[in-house]
Amino acid sequence: MARIISIVNQKGGVGKTTTAINLGAYLAEMGKFVLIIDLDPQANATSGIGIDYRGLERGVYEAILGTVAMREVVQGTAHEGLHIVPATTALAGLNIELVEMEKREFKLRDALLEIRSDYDFILIDCPPTLGLITLNGIVAGDEILIPVQAEYYALEGLGQLLETVQLVKERIRPEIDVLGAVITMYDGRTKLSDDVLQELYKYFPNNIFRSVIPRNVRLAEAPSFGRSISHFDNTSKGAKAYERLAREVLDRELDGFLVRVV
Repeated sequence: MARIISIVNQKGGVGKTTTAINLGAYLAEMGKFVLIIDLDPQANATSGIGIDYRGLERGVYEAILGTVAMREVVQGTAHEGLHIVPATTALAGLNIELVEMEKREFKLRDALLEIRSDYDFILIDCPPTLGLITLNGIVAGDEILIPVQAEYYALEGLGQLLETVQLVKERIRPEIDVLGAVITMYDGRTKLSDDVLQELYKYFPNNIFRSVIPRNVRLAEAPSFGRSISHFDNTSKGAKAYERLAREVLDRELDGFLVRVV
């Protein structure tokens, strides 16, 4: 059964999609079968991996609503072992449609049941909100990975996100845990980045990933070419950082290290 990791932060521009694509790419290069779920109506993970979402007739939206099977909308990528369930423009209306549905928080989790045994990892790229779409992404996950930009404004709302995860644990999905935080857009030349890192230890005293993702031009350029950083420039600092992150994820055992949300 796949480990399902939901990549969540309600603040935009902190590296969720970059992390989903590049963590997925390196896990695949390390021999794992990986599926990315693009749950963001902006479809950045879809386009960032080289798929034109504007030409798609169906995607994750239809799979969540149950009009098609999840397996029918899975698409391959340029990476062997890495697949994606793309987002389409229709996904923007899903929050409204979910409101009136029974068990609305479980729609994505239920849709993934048929393909969960096909993969080692399923990475869910959640949108920058705490609406029903993101709630579906959280409930579907076994673990929550939180990218945090190395800037003070990126810390705003982090407490609210952890409170939301705690509510999910208490009322909907007791099994879910926070895998941890990964620092993104880090600039070691500035005192600010180090200050933010120290602040994060207050939220995650036991589990900040050792792998830190630097601010890197090549990493920022790769999505515009529809490529992961490993295919775009595997010698860049950004590439090396995501390769280390993938190894760190693989090296950790599922039990005994997860942060308990309090």
